[in-house]
Amino acid sequence: MTVAAILRSKGSDVATIAPDATVETAVAALAAKRIGALVVSLDGRTGIGILSERDVVRVLAERGTKALAMPVSAAMSAPIHTCSMADGVPAVMAEMTRHRVRHLPVIEDGRLAGIVSIGDVVKRRLDDLESESSAMREYIAGR
Repeated sequence: MTVAAILRSKGSDVATIAPDATVETAVAALAAKRIGALVVSLDGRTGIGILSERDVVRVLAERGTKALAMPVSAAMSAPIHTCSMADGVPAVMAEMTRHRVRHLPVIEDGRLAGIVSIGDVVKRRLDDLESESSAMREYIAGR
């Protein structure tokens, strides 16, 4: 199973935010969209960083409520770790584990093509395991 298949199921929308937006604006966007990360972008098509819930918690712990007035560029993680449409689920899981991230923007032809989260990847893997299990049960039952 590939990233392309995940995006076919969930869609390819990517929530972005400008690097000069405030952390407070980013927090409001995360809450309103019920998502865990925003790709930081100057043009909405390419990413220069990512701001996740973890980044927000880290900067709040370091700076207190003053962090809310900071620009996103001061709180984001950069460079961003990415994947491609052709990457398989195991490779994406390994990348997320290796870099301890929960979101990977999908880059195709140098542009944002989507974003996958750890939840997307785990759901796909569980679906795959269930399909394999069903096929094995049918095989054993002689169908």
